[in-house]
Amino acid sequence: MIESGEREGEREHSHWIALSLSLRVSCALARLWHVRRVKEHLSQPAGGHEQREWHTLHGILPTAATKAEPREMSIPEFLLEVSIVVIAVVSLLTNVSVLLCFTQSAELRSHVPGIFILNLSFSNILLAIINMPSTFLGVAKSAEPFGHEFCQAVSFAETFLTTNAMMSMAALSMDRWIAVVFPLSYCSKMRYRDALLIVAYSWLHSLTFSLTQLLMDWGGYSHTYASCTVHLDGRERSRLPAYATFTVLFHLSSFALCLFVLCFAYLKVLRVARSHCKRIDVITVQTLLLLVDIHPSVKERCLAEQKKRRQRGTKKICIFIGSFILCFSPYVMTRLVDLLPSVHVPRYVGIATKCLSYAKASTDPFVYCLLRQQYRKVLVSIIYRVLRKNHYSLSAHSMSSTLDTADDNCIARIT
Repeated sequence: MIESGEREGEREHSHWIALSLSLRVSCALARLWHVRRVKEHLSQPAGGHEQREWHTLHGILPTAATKAEPREMSIPEFLLEVSIVVIAVVSLLTNVSVLLCFTQSAELRSHVPGIFILNLSFSNILLAIINMPSTFLGVAKSAEPFGHEFCQAVSFAETFLTTNAMMSMAALSMDRWIAVVFPLSYCSKMRYRDALLIVAYSWLHSLTFSLTQLLMDWGGYSHTYASCTVHLDGRERSRLPAYATFTVLFHLSSFALCLFVLCFAYLKVLRVARSHCKRIDVITVQTLLLLVDIHPSVKERCLAEQKKRRQRGTKKICIFIGSFILCFSPYVMTRLVDLLPSVHVPRYVGIATKCLSYAKASTDPFVYCLLRQQYRKVLVSIIYRVLRKNHYSLSAHSMSSTLDTADDNCIARIT
């Protein structure tokens, strides 16, 4: 009896094992059949409504999986986030310092190029407030930072502000060219009215491309650049020729045009500056030859100053043109290469070029303003006034506390 009971138990146990195995096999076959049907359905030409449903389902599943699984931050992402934060903070501080210099100095406000510098500073400040934080969130979340409408507005702002900043740099170079090449007629050729007309054209030029981008729905989140920018959705590849034409025209009329103006204007300025230096050098050499009993140290100092004078203009122009090329050309080249269907731009490369283009907003105040003596004087006076005010407030506070302590001691003695 005992042996028969054990045999029946073993049979029942083996029966349940076989049943569970058959259930697992059937579930696996059902999954394979379901995946095959889904692939067949996606490969067949479906109607517009069904295709949108399948694309929606295909987009929801990875998003849900991404939200369900915690994502670890890699070292390149951490470095890119730190870079964006540093660039945004430096851009805000330096460009706000330029605005403070203009508010505190009537001499700076009287100069016509100040209008172009103000236009450039406002564009950089808005770029640091609107676009850089959204790119930081895009890198941190690896997804669209906010809703689609907000992302479209941010991409509109990026196109407008970047183009406006480039046009302001080109206007500054043309102003320097007129001032150096035509110094006697500068006041008649570059007036406040002319500067305001140039700024108005810069806004109109920038608004044309940003409005076209908005109307054609070419603004959104790009995973390659982790930011809200000019972007064509992968499901709209039929519009690729029009989008490619817009992108090429946009970069030709912003980056290429401004680079041509910068090179033309500053090279003309360099040529005139070198001719002036040659005339000054001839006068210096003739003076040194006439002064026979001049001390050797004075002669060496004059020759060293002559060499510095030659290199000063070349260095400044190399900084003007070199910073523009270094910051913008990698991003522009990446955007143009990204138009090719067979080329895939790595995500870290796209974000790095984006950060490099943002870095121009933090270098512009140093290149055009803060390293000049006029701006340095005004900025130092502002800092001195703030520190002196704080010193007076601290001394007044300490004096009042000392008097209060003395009064308390007197009252204590009387009582």
